Amino acid sequence: MSSTEERAQQIFGERAAFYTTSKCHSDPEVLGRVVEMARPTPDARALDVATGTGHTAFALAPHVAEVIATDITPQMLAEGEKLRGQRGIPNVVFQLADAHDLPYADGEFDIVACRRAAHHFSDIHTALAEMVRVLRPGGRMVIDDRSVAEDDFVDVTMNRLDWLHDESHVRQYRPSEWARLLTEHGLTVEVVEPYTKHRPVSSLTHQVSAANVAEIHKIMQNLSAEERKKMNVEEKDGELHHDHFYVMVGSVKG
Repeated sequence: MSSTEERAQQIFGERAAFYTTSKCHSDPEVLGRVVEMARPTPDARALDVATGTGHTAFALAPHVAEVIATDITPQMLAEGEKLRGQRGIPNVVFQLADAHDLPYADGEFDIVACRRAAHHFSDIHTALAEMVRVLRPGGRMVIDDRSVAEDDFVDVTMNRLDWLHDESHVRQYRPSEWARLLTEHGLTVEVVEPYTKHRPVSSLTHQVSAANVAEIHKIMQNLSAEERKKMNVEEKDGELHHDHFYVMVGSVKG
């Protein structure tokens, strides 16, 4: 496990309970679209890579035979097990596993999903190669992750803000980068859907060090008028809000 993954374990271990109730990670509209892109069938086996507390796995579960939900953080998996019991979902199985070294056979899954996690992967190519390996020919992969606009300023600024929010962050990829990455790994990209969510700056400062919070506020306060426009910055209810960028990508293994 790399130092990035070790840092992610530490950070997400500390924040595990928060992710159980996080509106961002449990957003029913986004989860519904993930399920649509996955095109599940009742006999399908699905793998949810870097599941966190299981929101994506739980969304897929009613539509498939089984979901294996993996994560490198034991505390996240423990929270997911609690939710599974509370919701009475028998066909989700939580397992400790690293996205860069998945302990599954080639072609074992009909669906592979990875949501709000790939920007933490220390080696995106190794992780994608593993996800493609365990996906059967004709199987579907759905990626949903933090992203950036096709703009250099937004790219640099949002990646900096996200690292300050979470120091295990590696990179938020542009939609065009995702299309290229998945194609390079032998997938046929069918859908690339960029979208935004307008959120307060405080969404970046929860459980963050005082020094990093100060830098986040400094970055936001020093934006020029043109830069504020690019990030759709506005003051609402006494707090700055701005766009967070995401992308959902649906692809098929040939």
